Amino acid sequence: MLKVYLKECLYFTANRLGRVISKMAEDEFASSGMSPNSAFLLMAVYENDGISQKELGQILHLQPSTVTRLIEKLASKGLLFNRVEGRLSLIYVTEEGKALEGSINECWNNLRSRYVAILGEESDALSLQLDEVSNQLEKIK
Repeated sequence: MLKVYLKECLYFTANRLGRVISKMAEDEFASSGMSPNSAFLLMAVYENDGISQKELGQILHLQPSTVTRLIEKLASKGLLFNRVEGRLSLIYVTEEGKALEGSINECWNNLRSRYVAILGEESDALSLQLDEVSNQLEKIK
């Protein structure tokens, strides 16, 4: 009976999926020398240089303390810097950080290719469905 309960439990299955996909992402992003979260933060800054820390947290669905920790780590590596303007902390990518863009994009493409090879093209639909489910559940907080 427990096996049925676990398979029908969104909490359990979502955490299981999270562990599996996190391991795949960590494996693929290892060649860039950074964690998947760090790489995705850099990707967000590539797209919007001068983005605020608050916006980064909203885009990446991360807590402010996590965003701060990631920024500090990437800044210590010389990949980005922040500039305080009034009450805002704006994040910019350095030339050294820009040099990693190709490698990070390759890691992202490798990760996507890896799970598409397993799940097929319906992986895009699954990602969109999981995003919508997350949006719905966040609304009830």
